[in-house]
Amino acid sequence: MKYTITLLAAISLLSSCNPKPNGDSPTALRLNGTWQLVSRTTITKGVPTVTDYTKDQKMIKIINDSHFAFLRHDTNPPKDSTNHFDAGGGSYTLVGDQYTEHLDFYSSRNWEGGTFKFTVSIQNDTLVQRGLEKVEKENIEREIIERYVRVK
Repeated sequence: MKYTITLLAAISLLSSCNPKPNGDSPTALRLNGTWQLVSRTTITKGVPTVTDYTKDQKMIKIINDSHFAFLRHDTNPPKDSTNHFDAGGGSYTLVGDQYTEHLDFYSSRNWEGGTFKFTVSIQNDTLVQRGLEKVEKENIEREIIERYVRVK
C-alpha cells in the first residue's frame, strides 16, 4: 500500500511537469479557437509594408491542440475565375510564447515543409504573431507581424 501511494504521487508529480502543446496552466497562452487576421506588417530589407485585412480580403486561422489551418480569399472577387484563394496548415508547437508552425500543406508547394518560428502574445481578444518568414525556393526572407482578433 505504501509503495502504491508513493508511485501514484510520483506519477502525478511527473505528469504535471509535462504540459500539453497549448499549455494547461492558467498563465499559458490559449491559442485554441478561430482568429481573423486584421493586419499584417511585412518588413523586407528594413522597409515595412502594412496590409489591411479588413478590406478586400479576409483570412482566418483555426488552431486546435496540435494543428493550425488558415484560409484566405478575396471579399470582392471579380466575375471571372481570377478569385485568389490561399489555404495551408500543419502541426505546431507552443513553448511559453514561442510558437513554431510546421507547414505541411499549402496552396503554393514551394512553401510546404517549411518551419516558421514566431513569438506570440495575447491581450484581451487580440493575438500578435511576430517572426521570420523565410522560403528559399521563393527567395523570401522577411519579418512579419500579424494581428488577429478572436472570432466569437
